[in-house]
This record gives sequence, C-alpha cells and structure tokens, in this order.
Amino acid sequence: MSPPGTLKHVTIYTDGACLGNPGPGGYGAVLLYNGNRRELSGGYRKTTNNRMEIMAAIVGLRSLKEPCRVTLHSDSRYVVDAMSKGWARRWRERNWKRNAKEPARNPDLWAELLDLSDRHRVDYRWVKGHAGDAHNERCDELANTAARGPEPAIDEAYENGADSS
Repeated sequence: MSPPGTLKHVTIYTDGACLGNPGPGGYGAVLLYNGNRRELSGGYRKTTNNRMEIMAAIVGLRSLKEPCRVTLHSDSRYVVDAMSKGWARRWRERNWKRNAKEPARNPDLWAELLDLSDRHRVDYRWVKGHAGDAHNERCDELANTAARGPEPAIDEAYENGADSS
C-alpha cells in the first residue's frame, strides 16, 4: 500500500507485433506492481506494427484504476521518442501534422496515449528488443500469439482508411 498522498509505482513492459505490415497484429503488456504481475494482450485482423506498439502502451495504462507513477518500457523508438521528446504533443498542437505538409500518423492512438499519460506520471524508457530482457521477451510472445489468434478484433481506424503507418 502506498502512503496517503503518494502515487503507486507500476512498471509496464509493452510490445507490438504484426505478421506482415500491414497484416494481422497483436499487442502484449506486462504490468508489475508490489510483487504482483498482470499480462494483457489482444489481436487485430489487419493493422500495422506501429499501431500495435502504441496500442500496447495504451492498454497497459488504460488498465490502471487510479493515477500512478509509471515506468513504461518499450522496444519501439517510435513510441518512446514520440512521448518522451514531446513529438506527439506537438503533432496534436499542430492539428495532427508533423510539419506544414506531412500528416502525423496514428492520431487516434496518439490522442488516447497522450490523455492517459496526462492521467499518470509516465517515464517512457526504451529497451532493446530481442536482447534477453525477460519481460520484453514475454510481451513479444503475447503480441505474436495474439496476432495469430482465432478471433481478432477490427482496427476500425486503420481498416476504414482513416489512418495508416
């Protein structure tokens, strides 16, 4: 239990996978708190790897029932850099434009990740993928298993052409 007035510290590992890009995709997240472990995963019938990397972070943060201090590990430079370097916030401030001509990709997911990050105190950290980190390897297994799952969800934003990456 955290003392009154302090935030619980949760560690989250995330990964996304895609069988082809685009193709069937999945995400995996491992949450660690106070000796407890929770695993989350899900799959989509057609999506992209980048969307699944962002979705893994969203699902991990979305599962927290109260504001927390979070250390979120991802092997996606796209996710870690966009969040820790403020790129996603700038894209939102520019009405989802990377620059004057180029649209930001995945605005639906970035918007949700920014909102969740505002609810929590999140420190985004990059971890090298496929390099022996047990939690990252488990997220990779979860994401790939979900991508191959029997009843994938529909990534409506992607399949309806509202977004691509």
